[in-house]
Amino acid sequence: MSRVAKYKKIAVLMGGPSAEREVSLVSGRECAQGLRDAGYEVVEIDAGDDLPEQLRALKPDAVFNALHGRWGEDGCVQGILEWMRIPYTHSGVMASAVAMDKEKAKTVFKAVGIPIADSLLAAPADIAARHVMPPPYVVKPYNEGSSIGIHIVTAGANTPPQVNTPDAPDLLMVERYIAGREFTVAVSNGEAQAVTEIITEGWYDYAAKYQAGGSRHEIPAQVSEDIAAKCLDYAERAHAALGCRGVSRSDFRYDPETGELIILETNTQPGMTPTSLVPEQAAYQGTSFAELVAWMVEDASCGR
Repeated sequence: MSRVAKYKKIAVLMGGPSAEREVSLVSGRECAQGLRDAGYEVVEIDAGDDLPEQLRALKPDAVFNALHGRWGEDGCVQGILEWMRIPYTHSGVMASAVAMDKEKAKTVFKAVGIPIADSLLAAPADIAARHVMPPPYVVKPYNEGSSIGIHIVTAGANTPPQVNTPDAPDLLMVERYIAGREFTVAVSNGEAQAVTEIITEGWYDYAAKYQAGGSRHEIPAQVSEDIAAKCLDYAERAHAALGCRGVSRSDFRYDPETGELIILETNTQPGMTPTSLVPEQAAYQGTSFAELVAWMVEDASCGR
């Protein structure tokens, strides 16, 4: 590295037990290679129950957390790293936990004046028995990411979605569907990077996010200066209100017919795969992938 690094030996956490394991493995491998390209000594760890023992044996200077989903993104792993006093990337315990809980995050967004879509939490049996909200609406887990387990109920739908499956969680979020366009904004070190429009043939689901050709990204988004400015402002405000650090990414829906712009969620550990949006926005700003992950490692901390 051309500069003096604060940390040299880095453990990259990936995989884990969540529904987003496969995405995390891809993100982790990409980040590990980027860190090696930047000159760091890197060890990849597929995080499991023995994670504390692996970290004690390895004694890394810092951890790059490339885990996605529950356990790795919701404050649990962050708590382990705090207890072990190991500096780590991305947000801390509280910001991670609140951002992962979409209902609690919405309360934070509303308190700082960021517009949200009306929603409620309901048991799968109730959702399957009747429309708990007038269609159109979206049913989704309130504490997962990567568009996993999403059902869209269109206007005029006669029957509710049959979500009362044996593996269904106790509660699901039912959210008013916002028609129109989808935008996303990465925030790095508290500063919004750019507005990207995500263009797909249908819903921006798991396949659209992570399969080659699943979606097209237009950066900067071709939208009015007013809407672009609002997206940038809301993303920075969400990052600050949740108490995020390092890198986050906020997603938005915009209906050109009504002018409505709402925040969907803030991701405290956005994807870092070859098709991911944060590396793309960094490149748009002139930052290479290796430079991005190196900055994230040097920003790692513990106790804040």
